[in-house]
Amino acid sequence: MPTVLIIDDNAAVAVALDVLFSLHDIAALRAASPKEGLTLLEQHSVDLVIQDMNFSADTTSGEEGAALFRAIRARHPDLPVILLTAWTHLDAAVDLIKAGAADYQAKPWDDNKLIATVNNLIELGQAKRALQQRVQGELRQRRELERGHDLRGMVFQDPATERVIHLACQVARADVPVLISGPNGTGKERIAEIIQANSSVRNGPFVVLNCGALPAELIEAELFGADAGAYTGAAKAREGKFEAADGGTLFLDEIGNLPLAGQMKLLRVLETGRFERLGSNRERQVKVRVVSATNADLPAMIKTGAFREDLFYRLNVIELRLPPLAARPLDILPLAMHFLGPQPNLQLHPDAQAALLAHPWPGNVRELKNVMLRASLLASGDVIKVADLGLPAAADNAGGVAGLADDAHREPDRDAISLALSRAGGVVAQAAAELGLSRQALYRRMERLGIVRP
Repeated sequence: MPTVLIIDDNAAVAVALDVLFSLHDIAALRAASPKEGLTLLEQHSVDLVIQDMNFSADTTSGEEGAALFRAIRARHPDLPVILLTAWTHLDAAVDLIKAGAADYQAKPWDDNKLIATVNNLIELGQAKRALQQRVQGELRQRRELERGHDLRGMVFQDPATERVIHLACQVARADVPVLISGPNGTGKERIAEIIQANSSVRNGPFVVLNCGALPAELIEAELFGADAGAYTGAAKAREGKFEAADGGTLFLDEIGNLPLAGQMKLLRVLETGRFERLGSNRERQVKVRVVSATNADLPAMIKTGAFREDLFYRLNVIELRLPPLAARPLDILPLAMHFLGPQPNLQLHPDAQAALLAHPWPGNVRELKNVMLRASLLASGDVIKVADLGLPAAADNAGGVAGLADDAHREPDRDAISLALSRAGGVVAQAAAELGLSRQALYRRMERLGIVRP
């Protein structure tokens, strides 16, 4: 049952509020003075405070109420406070609302309005605490992950990315093939590096072959090597990627581009560890951990005969799906700042942050890196603005995201803001982008509506 603390020197007021709350399954504590109220706050778990503005006889300035509010805010900065005030104290109450009070109610109050306000604030506080507990749990898990594993400097904040990294660290210890799927530019090679860095062959070589960057007739020679004269232009013998990766990890990017002949040979190597160079009959033996990656729909390719089903199941012992950047929005701003690393004095204007969060990022992390490089070159001072980003949506809106922020027709209500903050995991900039506001505009609305920042 939620608990409200009533601080009012008028016993009749305190009793009336106590009875009102009991009818709505809300427990109440009562204090007749600021000192007694502060003592009760230290002794009990309280969800909300309702306080008077004056406590001494013949005092109407509201200064005692302001002092009490400041004392509560200093000890419990997130605790919602409702002010009870006569109309003569309205200006003082408004000033405290600007300072963070949740609401004010004029005496005599409207029971229905007061109960609705109290319930809304209690529910918001409960949601906030749940969010804080979740965030704290995620932070603990992230610190444990970072302490116990080599993450190769990967920058992330989003739980979706953390889940992939956590699974990558788990499967790294098992000597089985891993398939990393996801769109181009999402960071699949970095995940492969994490697998290598936390595996039993961490001290061995890490060799990369992009199967989509070579002509089909050269991929086999790249993978398995070739003897002199094996093909036109092969003047001398050459070592393949499997030999180079012996005792370590071979990362095969864009595995869907491997031709069928190469797929058959790759399957044999995965099963036996043996292969021959092109143009050679001598069998060679290697021990290589194979990690592959693709942005293609391999099951669909199997149906058309473009990819071997037996190879797919051999590569896909463990699959890690790396989501597109737009599906892990909490990574966007940390990555953006990371890409400004060589220029630590550069900062992102809040409107630029909102524009980054609102962009769909079809090119994923690679696109974000290019955007930030461009912005760092075009910024005229130490602050990167929306125009410096060169994003299409930002360019179409000459006023920037801030132009939407003050549009009275788009002003969100309390429920819309609370829902956006919840979806954004408490990140104000992200919630602002969803609502079409600048971060400052959202802060002003939160302050006006008494919404506590998660």
